Amino acid sequence: MTATALRIEDDGPVVRLTLDRPARRNAFDAGLIAELTEALRAAPGRPGARCVVLTGAGAAFSAGGDLRWMAASLELSPDENHADALGLAELYALVRSLPLPVVARVQGPAIGGGAGLVCTADVAVAADDATIGFPEVRLGLVPATITPHVVERIGDGAARALFLTGRIVDAHEALRLGLVHRVVPAQELDAAVAAAVDDLLAGGPGALAETKRLLLDLPQLEPAEVAATT
Repeated sequence: MTATALRIEDDGPVVRLTLDRPARRNAFDAGLIAELTEALRAAPGRPGARCVVLTGAGAAFSAGGDLRWMAASLELSPDENHADALGLAELYALVRSLPLPVVARVQGPAIGGGAGLVCTADVAVAADDATIGFPEVRLGLVPATITPHVVERIGDGAARALFLTGRIVDAHEALRLGLVHRVVPAQELDAAVAAAVDDLLAGGPGALAETKRLLLDLPQLEPAEVAATT
């Protein structure tokens, strides 16, 4: 598939995936979800790839679901809407389980599904102008596909407060809550992301992949199974 809403760049060992719909604030629609899913699945097989950086073009990371796409869903059958929701849920699970570490470079708004993408990344670095929130209830929607990942990131109590109020938080509150891992001035964002990538590249590729797998499987593992991974 030729990408039309996603820019894919190889930068040495780093695969940079840029949501490239700046006029729509990089909002998700079926096409972008499909392109991003395909690019992530292919990333581990790209020559020399050891890390993925996710970001958005322009002033926003991602505004979440494209309102035109969401409005069009009213004309779809229940099965078609379920397929769309499943595609988004599979995208989040793919980021979470990818054998390569994933860094989110967050600038401007990361809202709804965009905030969910931040929460699935292994490391999230945000500019101090970033805003993050889950306003789905204010639109009469349920933040279903992102819930497991947000709860895993910040816990049930903090997720309840954000989900039920639909409140948008600034970068520093996002850091306090654990939605992101580092906040820097906007002009220092690229340097901070590069530093995070360098930290990840200092690890052994096999060890990084196995550590991600272990963390994903940990709730279901018996002690003997955990010990067997050492």
